[in-house]
Amino acid sequence: MTAPLLAQRPSKALLIGLVASGLIALIVLALMLYAGGPVGFGLSALLGLAPLPVLLAAVLSLDRLEPEPKLNLAFAFVWGAGVAIVAGIALTLAGQELFSRAGYAASTVKDVGSVVLAPVIEEALKGSALLLLLRRRAEIDGLTDGIVYASMTGLGFATVENVGYYLLAFGEDGPGAAVQLFVMRGLIDPLGHPIYTSMIGLGIAYALTRGTPGRYAAIPLGYLGAVVLHGLWNGAATTGSLNVLGGAYLVIMVALIALIVVTVNERRHLIARMAHYLPAYRQTGLISDADLRMLTTLSTRKTARRWARGVGLGRAMSDYQHAATELTMLHVRAERKPMDPARFAAERDAYLAAMARSRRW
Repeated sequence: MTAPLLAQRPSKALLIGLVASGLIALIVLALMLYAGGPVGFGLSALLGLAPLPVLLAAVLSLDRLEPEPKLNLAFAFVWGAGVAIVAGIALTLAGQELFSRAGYAASTVKDVGSVVLAPVIEEALKGSALLLLLRRRAEIDGLTDGIVYASMTGLGFATVENVGYYLLAFGEDGPGAAVQLFVMRGLIDPLGHPIYTSMIGLGIAYALTRGTPGRYAAIPLGYLGAVVLHGLWNGAATTGSLNVLGGAYLVIMVALIALIVVTVNERRHLIARMAHYLPAYRQTGLISDADLRMLTTLSTRKTARRWARGVGLGRAMSDYQHAATELTMLHVRAERKPMDPARFAAERDAYLAAMARSRRW
């Protein structure tokens, strides 16, 4: 999209954070390679990355109606893979050392680190990316945005963490142990970290997009939800009981279903808002009755993109749909909180100009 107001210019802080956290992630992976050797690291990296394309596609599919800026998504992922993972390990080990010095048994220290310290510290660090990123209020139009950014942070964290766990299993018991662990972490429970941190994303997005009294209480409540889910899973894993682990898994799957319900409901609401606001722009000649029918259901939008790709207008159709969606979201934001009329007009005209450039059918 080329309209100047369709995306915020990336800040220097965002770019610096992206590069710095990316370098940290690369250093961590390099240390793993040095410690585990090329064979062990190669297998661990392969297992860690194998489910990532499918998981990324699943998360980004939630965002297809109103895609978030790619740079913001990359920052969230790399923050989880770099800053959050390193600081999380360091602070958890430091906390365990304090418990050890206090005289607690080694087994107790290990359980406290896994069930209490890791969830509390890791969720705070992953959530900090959202606080840094989501303060750019213009990018946060609904709860789905919070879920998407949180999931990207969780996926980055889980990817590097899993490589480390697979490498440890390989070093202790060989490739069979690494593959066995992959079945649990990479196939059965690949969405754990994204689900936990999505609770924080929900809280932050709710606080930014609602006008209700006490809305900022949703942020600590979301953090608490993330810690509880994370601690529940880690605690169940320490028991060694399949029944307890299965119960924890069921709770986390219920949370996943709830997140999906939130995104589906928001998508339906946005479609309804498009059907409400866009007819007023018929007089511009940029939206016909056929365009309205195409824009206001997900199936017809997908069919239109498929048709457009067949006639060489795929990018134009995507840009048109994106601009029309952003125009609707502009109205939603103005409905939620009064905007300066001049700013509203400038953004509206930018979206209409983008629609005019794209509409070639």
